[in-house]
Amino acid sequence: MTELMTFVLIGITTGSVYGLAAMGLVLTYKTSGIFNFGHGAIAAAAAFVFYELHTVRGLPWPVALIVAVVALPPMMALVLERITRVLSRGTPTLKIVGTVGLQLAIVGSLLAVYGGSMLDFPAFLPIDTVELLGVLLGVDQLITAGLAAAGAVGFFVFFRMSAMGVRMRAVVDDPDLLSLSGTSPFVVRSWAWLIGTWFAALSGAMLAPTIGLDAMMLTLLVVQAFGAAAVGRFSSLPMTYVGGLLVGVLAALATNFVSGSEILSGLPPAIPFLVLFVVLLVVPRGKLVEIGGHRVAPLSAPLVSTRTARILGLLAIVVGALVPFVVGAKLPVYASALVLVLVFYSLNLLVRTSGQISLAHAGLVAVGSAAFSHLAVGAGLPWLMAVVLAGVVAIPVGALVAVPSIRLSGLYLALATFGFGLLLENVLYRSELMFGPTNTLPAHRPALFEGDTAFYYVLLAFAIGCGVVISMIGRSRLGRLLRALADSPTTLSTLGLGTNVTRMTVFAISAFIAGVAGALWASNGHSATGAPFTSFVSLTWLAILFLHPGTGAAQPIFAATALGVVPAYITNETVNEWTLAFFGIAAVLVAIYESTRTAHRSAARHVTAANSSRAADRLAGTGPAAERLRSALGAASKRSTPDSTRVRVATSISARTR
Repeated sequence: MTELMTFVLIGITTGSVYGLAAMGLVLTYKTSGIFNFGHGAIAAAAAFVFYELHTVRGLPWPVALIVAVVALPPMMALVLERITRVLSRGTPTLKIVGTVGLQLAIVGSLLAVYGGSMLDFPAFLPIDTVELLGVLLGVDQLITAGLAAAGAVGFFVFFRMSAMGVRMRAVVDDPDLLSLSGTSPFVVRSWAWLIGTWFAALSGAMLAPTIGLDAMMLTLLVVQAFGAAAVGRFSSLPMTYVGGLLVGVLAALATNFVSGSEILSGLPPAIPFLVLFVVLLVVPRGKLVEIGGHRVAPLSAPLVSTRTARILGLLAIVVGALVPFVVGAKLPVYASALVLVLVFYSLNLLVRTSGQISLAHAGLVAVGSAAFSHLAVGAGLPWLMAVVLAGVVAIPVGALVAVPSIRLSGLYLALATFGFGLLLENVLYRSELMFGPTNTLPAHRPALFEGDTAFYYVLLAFAIGCGVVISMIGRSRLGRLLRALADSPTTLSTLGLGTNVTRMTVFAISAFIAGVAGALWASNGHSATGAPFTSFVSLTWLAILFLHPGTGAAQPIFAATALGVVPAYITNETVNEWTLAFFGIAAVLVAIYESTRTAHRSAARHVTAANSSRAADRLAGTGPAAERLRSALGAASKRSTPDSTRVRVATSISARTR
């Protein structure tokens, strides 16, 4: 009983910090409509600032703590408010890409300055022990839990009883009405972001002495607050804090339960994401209302005509065929980039063509990689058959990822898939079903194509074949359904077309291509390992995919080149270390640009719809003009055409009949 109580009390101390961080996350989401995926990166930044001032510069720890936790957040809050104000005009995907880019920018900067090795973070609170309920606890743990609990209580009182707390609730409901009352929504949102960053910074400073100073680990540890936010249904602050305690206790008990089991050792850190995934699946859909609403993505026209795209495609094939003759020793870099082309083809089909969001894509590639090793090496199947079957094995996993899309969309679908990817990474990667305890399996190339040049052409053939398949899907009825699903799923359902079947289909196709890419990845590197396929990589892939504007096959090729080829030609080591930060900053800028363009197009669309409505009213009587307008609108409504297209049809006809 004493041993069990030890884990419960430890879980309460860590869970209180999770609850504190989660409340700051929920507050900023409630007031801005932006769920900040960079929340953990803010905590990591504050911890590194404390380390720099106290350990490196020698300042007393109270001074360093005040600067890191009190002085730094206002500057970050001002920047975050300006960025998220623009992102709030965009689609749910752009909101996610923008905050993921923010996370990449901060984490990339920390890795560039301090490196990827864990640094010793000094304990600045008393480390004496006291006995509580028969359990020895550190004074620092009690202080941490007390500060977190006091912050939660004070925050609840502030939000419920203070004038600013009332204004924060009002800015969510109607910022325009709030501005008419003489209160600036900018000031209210700035205070919300300030409090949210304060809580994130404080949680980072509290957690760092326990786990050490590692930018990636600290970022992902604070990300566990996502599970606590889910318990509070992303709206209730008291329940969010209770969710933090629940997550901490469950994770501590899981640590006790799986002690001695190497296979289940990843379960405790995965508990918050298991909670996140389960809550999103079982909470009634009506209780998960996405704050900020959904803005319909504008219909993006290709940057070039179909004929020009074909010419550019043939040119790309010719260039790809000539690569081995001009790149010399860097040929393996281009081979890896060809595998990334398949990865981005599958992700592009899912995210940009059909409008779905998945943050578990690296997990699907890992499934294909592990399956290939089991089939080609373990079962001794022919190489090509093993590659194809690896894609087939990834299909049911992709279907599992697609299950949340039946009842969720936007942010909640992203969080559900993110939780699924983290569960896959922490629980299954080291199991015998995938890579085993060593996290590595053998793999091989086909006997006739063992050499780097020969296997490069095999990868080129797969990339070309995948591009042809994606192009055929785009021109087929399925492609039209996918674009309609992205533009207006409600209209698609109204017209009697099954959105659930369409979603499951696109997830299955995407998973198959990702599984094949994983098999080729393993074969190209002569080994299958889960190390390259972390959930953080899924976030990176999503951000890089959006660095190229427009639509079409150019996006995956551009993304693969940017991620796989460009860094190999950066000879300056300092610049190379900052590559991840550059990608993050670029993703933020692209998300801001696209959100602004979406807002302008939405405004123009509303004006056009209003003009069409007035024209229809004027022609509502008799006459050939009115009859043509009514016939056109009726015919458009019978076709599976997006809402925006029907508006354009009505506008065009009304203009001709004036």
